[in-house]
Amino acid sequence: MARFAALDFETADYRPDSACAVGVVVVENGRVATRFYSLIRPPRPRVMFTHIHGLAWDDLRDAPSFPEIWPQIAPLLDGCAFVAAHNASFESRVLRACTAAAAIALEPPPFLCTVRLSRRVWGLYPTRLPDVCRALRIPLVHHRADSDAEACARIVIAASVHGAAIEEHLAA
Repeated sequence: MARFAALDFETADYRPDSACAVGVVVVENGRVATRFYSLIRPPRPRVMFTHIHGLAWDDLRDAPSFPEIWPQIAPLLDGCAFVAAHNASFESRVLRACTAAAAIALEPPPFLCTVRLSRRVWGLYPTRLPDVCRALRIPLVHHRADSDAEACARIVIAASVHGAAIEEHLAA
């Protein structure tokens, strides 16, 4: 299995540049090799989704900004064959918006959506992350970015063990 990363953001508001937490898990040789988690100070102090992820402005005001943590994230993604995410279109949109807002040049990696993967490999419905994790017996603390990222990594590993040709599930 190729080296890949799994990524999850939590956001503060409806705009995609409002990341307030990030989790990145790197998988090498079919095993979790690296875990990274950080809170992120969002660009605006109004946090609208505290009821989802439990993070409020008081938790985030002293956190590093996205440009400040990017030097820790970039090397994790470098050299990865793809980035896995549950609802990859959302996560890739947040990544692109945050890097654009920070004037960071990014060649977007191919993304693999674990929602689609779960439907195609196991025929799972519903495919919310807690439902997929329950079906595959993957531990999860939902809406904790590092736990969500690790769950996505473990979904990809499980699909590979199941015999799925992961490359067939990549999207631009």
